[in-house]
Amino acid sequence: MNRTKKHMTKKNKNQDNINTYSMIYLLKRFSPYFARYKGVLILDLLCAMLTTSSDLILPLLVRKLTNTAMYDMASLTILLIVKVSTLYLVLRVIDVIANYYMANTGHIMGAHIETDMRRDLFSHLQDLSYSYYSNTKIGQLMSRITTDLFDVTEFAHHGPEEYFIGVIKIVVTFIILAQMNLSLTLIIFIVLPFLVWLSVIQQKNMRTAFKKSRSQLGEINAQVEDSLSGIRVVKSFAGENREEKKFEKGNSKFLDIKKETYKYMARFQSTVRLFDGINYIVVVAAGSIYMYYDKITAPEFMTYLLYISLLMASVRRLVEFTESFQRGMTGIERFVEVMDEPIDIHDKEGAITLGAEKEIKGEIHFDHVHFHYDDSDIDVLDNINLHIKSGEHVALVGPSGSGKTTICNLIPRFYDVTEGHITIDDTNIKDTTLHSLRSKIGVVQQDVYLFSGSVLDNIEYGRPGATRDEVIHAAKLAGADEFISELNDGYDTYVGERGVKLSGGQKQRISIARVFLKNPPILILDEATSALDNESEHIVQQSLEKLAVGRTTLTIAHRLTTIKNADTILVLTDNGIEEKGSHKELIANGGLYAKLYGLYTDRTSGVEIGD
Repeated sequence: MNRTKKHMTKKNKNQDNINTYSMIYLLKRFSPYFARYKGVLILDLLCAMLTTSSDLILPLLVRKLTNTAMYDMASLTILLIVKVSTLYLVLRVIDVIANYYMANTGHIMGAHIETDMRRDLFSHLQDLSYSYYSNTKIGQLMSRITTDLFDVTEFAHHGPEEYFIGVIKIVVTFIILAQMNLSLTLIIFIVLPFLVWLSVIQQKNMRTAFKKSRSQLGEINAQVEDSLSGIRVVKSFAGENREEKKFEKGNSKFLDIKKETYKYMARFQSTVRLFDGINYIVVVAAGSIYMYYDKITAPEFMTYLLYISLLMASVRRLVEFTESFQRGMTGIERFVEVMDEPIDIHDKEGAITLGAEKEIKGEIHFDHVHFHYDDSDIDVLDNINLHIKSGEHVALVGPSGSGKTTICNLIPRFYDVTEGHITIDDTNIKDTTLHSLRSKIGVVQQDVYLFSGSVLDNIEYGRPGATRDEVIHAAKLAGADEFISELNDGYDTYVGERGVKLSGGQKQRISIARVFLKNPPILILDEATSALDNESEHIVQQSLEKLAVGRTTLTIAHRLTTIKNADTILVLTDNGIEEKGSHKELIANGGLYAKLYGLYTDRTSGVEIGD
């Protein structure tokens, strides 16, 4: 879905005043979620109409009794009183039943809509590319997918029925009062357009304030997530006071925004109360004058007062709902903002399943590949041509920023090439489905991520549905079975948030077991041992060597001694592929690789560089 600019109003470009969609566009985007439950919605609105019947008919019943008492006392019998009372009792019973449906099934409908929106939002987030997450705070996304959608339930349920009831009461009240006295009715209702106009102005301010509040709450969530995720760093640097000050700053800003929100709400409610009072003054004054000149009877005047009370109660109810309405619209707006983020990398129409017809060998070819990130026009990769044979082990070395990780990220299409194309077994990767492409590629990264759950769950993630025996076999191949078996609950041991209960080497071996279980023909090792101590590195390196057997392997090397046995070493610089060859060939050439290797071995042997 592409963001439609004509539906948006530009504001000052800062964190608090960001692009705002028109209300019509938001309601249009929200309406399909109502359409799924149109049967429930129609019945809910029917019940809403029934709940108004007793309120609308009561003044007429009162007028009937008072008129009879004043002008035909003999007709005011017990039977008449019983009939009127019975009619009102029946209306009240209907009101109770209808209200129960609204409160129960209507609320459940709202919860279903919230659930559907949350599911769609999470699904869309799964499809967004790396570049989106590089520029977005996870705490903000958490706020949008949880807190922002809570208010949608109340909006989805109460929105249609509150406005439906309000319109019915206002229209029916106008018709009844106009029949009693048209001129007095016009005097009273002429005030309402001014109230509506002021309401619209105040609601715009409230919506802006709610948007600021939601945005700042997202910032608080992001800050809390950042601080708690890095709690070990915080404590190791005695940074608790610093984190508290950062949090207090954001929390105080949130308080200021809430104050602004309540200021607009107070203005709005005060305006409504003012018009409420004006209406009563007009009714009492004008009605008294009309009675003085015999243009309205006392029972009609009493009925007038009852209907005006009903009318103003309806207006006050709509006013009270305005806060929920604006909160709901803000939640929808922040939902739509994410849903309108374009999916940069997706399956093309007619994409094929890689490996469906024949087994993938893992031959990779870069053909005149250029790449730059969206926020830059400078190529990270410039006219790269590279042929990796099936089963070949290729190592990538070079300074930071030379494009090593970028090359590896382009193969599973974490990013798409700017120009040129990449093929696997002569098939353009853009012509394949993302799922089939990525199912053929295993990635072992430096920063291992373990999900909250058991050891078994984390390894099984490599191939969902794998048996326990298959998981254990993969762990044995990765050299992880021994330490896993020594854990308190073995494979059922809870690893903690992000695997905090395990050492770096243990987490890395679990991640390798995960790839062993996946059993892909292509393997990418992204500096998989650079963060480990020497002992852990040796163990993990042995696991990686076993993992790489028979697979096309790309290794991003940080420790150059770990790639001596690679079939081909590519030395990358800002100029592209500077050198290419085996370890022995590159050392013999005495070029950049030989210099880098010499510097590395000098450092690791304790000899000062330059001696």
